[in-house]
Formats: sequence, structure tokens, C-alpha cells
Amino acid sequence: MPSTTSATMNRNGIVTKIHSRIRADPFAANYELVGKELGRGKFAVVKKCIEKATGKQYAAKFLRKRRKGEDCRMDILNEIAVLESAKANPYVVALHEVYETSAEIILVLECADGGEIFNQCVADNDEAFTEKDVVRLAKQILTGVAFLHRNNVVHLDLKPQNVLLTSATPLGDIRIVDFGLSRRMDSITEIREILGTPEYVAPEILNYEPISTATDMWSIGVLTYVMLTGESPFLGDNKQETFLNISQVNIDYSQDTFEGISSLAIDFIKSLLVKNPRKRATAEECLSHAWLNPLPHPLSHPHLNTASSLDEPEMSQSESEPESPAPSPELGLIGYLICPGQGELKTGRNAFTFSESPFPTRPEIQQELIC
Repeated sequence: MPSTTSATMNRNGIVTKIHSRIRADPFAANYELVGKELGRGKFAVVKKCIEKATGKQYAAKFLRKRRKGEDCRMDILNEIAVLESAKANPYVVALHEVYETSAEIILVLECADGGEIFNQCVADNDEAFTEKDVVRLAKQILTGVAFLHRNNVVHLDLKPQNVLLTSATPLGDIRIVDFGLSRRMDSITEIREILGTPEYVAPEILNYEPISTATDMWSIGVLTYVMLTGESPFLGDNKQETFLNISQVNIDYSQDTFEGISSLAIDFIKSLLVKNPRKRATAEECLSHAWLNPLPHPLSHPHLNTASSLDEPEMSQSESEPESPAPSPELGLIGYLICPGQGELKTGRNAFTFSESPFPTRPEIQQELIC
């Protein structure tokens, strides 16, 4: 199959040429919907389904082509093109088939039964990730993102809700999902857009500066912080305060927040939460970081927990109970979706657009629609 390298790309980094066959025959003739909906947003719904011919289980993402009176078919084709380009990436959700009706495009995707990693980020201590868990999952996330970046693709909405697990118990592997905001970069065109999720968005997005692969790396820094502590580092009482915290890189690295977590983990996060995108670690550099490649401790024992302070580089499970991020009234349901939906409300689940400029000094930033 040809690479999307030669695919048609517009000035905003949206690829519209795909290679998947879009089937026009009835979806219901080949798949049976089972169980409850996995998630719902303003313009999309995800349902579990069974392929009749094989008995295999998938997740069907039903995407409305017309949104707020605008034709968004090209945005859906862009999502398909990115999934196609990541076909060889084991940590990106696999695209199985595509169907189209008069009103919808249906993506038949790999079904990750373990749910979002967000659920364990805010779980009670017994169910929360250990630092050892986070190291393993962070390696997988970075391997997946490094693949995307080598192919000049930026995700632009990396967060715990868009990283799924193949299994919750035992802890499975990750799958990166929801490429609805993704863009393809090149060395010629600068892309400036206001999109993402408030708590995970990089400073250059707020400043309406060019997007790059470094934009994803900031989000991975925030994501790692949340996975380790259960807290959202930049979350304020409102969006304005959150954006100010991000712009000023106001972040808590105190011992209370990182109790029982190694100093190498903090160093890893600090290498990513750097305001200047050019000074952030790349995905490839992160994969070589000492935190992700620990040396055996000479006095370590499999039944002894020796990492009890921030100065001890050995990995250990946090002994403190993670504090769940504060609830937010504008949230979505599942990582397969990009639009806020209904149901249980938790922090940081809405992909956002500005209804007003984040800072009064930047009136030129206009509202963008992403759903």
C-alpha cells in the first residue's frame, strides 16, 4: 500500500488522500452491535461490535459528516489517513475497515478492553499505577509517538483519556487513540492553531506560535505527571487560571506531591515541561533517559522497597494515595472521541476551543471549531 507521504495535504496539515476502501454496503450486514455504548460525544458515538464473518470484537466509531452546518468529511479523512500511516505502529489503535452512509463515516477500530489509563491515574492507592507501571507504559507511549513524529505526524491531544489499555488486569499494553486533531508537518509550512485540551496544551498553542513535534512532548510531560501523582499540574479554578499556569510554567515539584517517587522521574518530567519548544526533549531522547532505563541497585532485593525519598533513583510505588483532579463541568466520555459528551464528569476530558481569547493581550486569536 502506498505511503501517505505523497498524500495531498492542505496548509493546515490535513491529509485528505486515503488508501482504505470505503465500503458503501450496510454496516449491519457485516457487524452486530453488542452491549452498551462505549462513549458518546456531540458528533460521534463509539459502540462495541462483533464481525459476523470472524466473531472478532471491534469498536465502531460513528462520525457525523456534517457538524454545526459545516461539512467535516475532510477532517474524518485526515483521521483515517493518520491511522493508515501508523499501521505498522503497535501502540496506535488499528483501523480495520471504513464504511460510509449519507450522514456518517464509520471507523471499525481495534477494541482496547482495558479502558482509559485515566481511570487508574485517579484510582485509590491499591489500584493506582506504581512507578514501575508508569515506566513501562511511558516507554510504550514514547515508542508510539516517536513513530508518529518520524512520519511527521503530531497528535495534538495526548492525554490519559486518549491512551487506552488492551487489558486493565493484568495491566496490558497501550493504544493511542483519537487522531481527530492530528496534523501532518513539513519543513515548509508553519501550522498555527488553537486546539487541544486545556490542562495538556503547550504554551506555544496559547501564544499562537507554530506547532511542532515538541508540542506533543509537552503533553507527554503533563501526562507523565498525572500518571505518577494523580494530580493535574496546571489545573486552575478556571480556564484563564489554567492557561496562566501553563504560560508561566507554574508547577509543583514538592516532596509532598512526589512522595515515594524517584528523583529520576522528576528529572524526566522537567526535561519536557520546558516553555521553549526547542529545549524540550524529543521522543527519541526520552527513550534514552535514565528513568526509563534504570540500572539495577546493588543492594536491591525484590521484596524490599528502598526508594523512600526523592533523592533515591530506584523506582518504587508511591505510598501516598493519589489525589484525584478536581471535577470539571465540560468533559467527554472516552478516548475514541474528541467531543465532550454526557455522563460522569472528570478533570481534563474536553477538547477545547476558545470562546474568548485566553489572554486579553492577544485579541487576534479567533475561535476554532474542532468538533
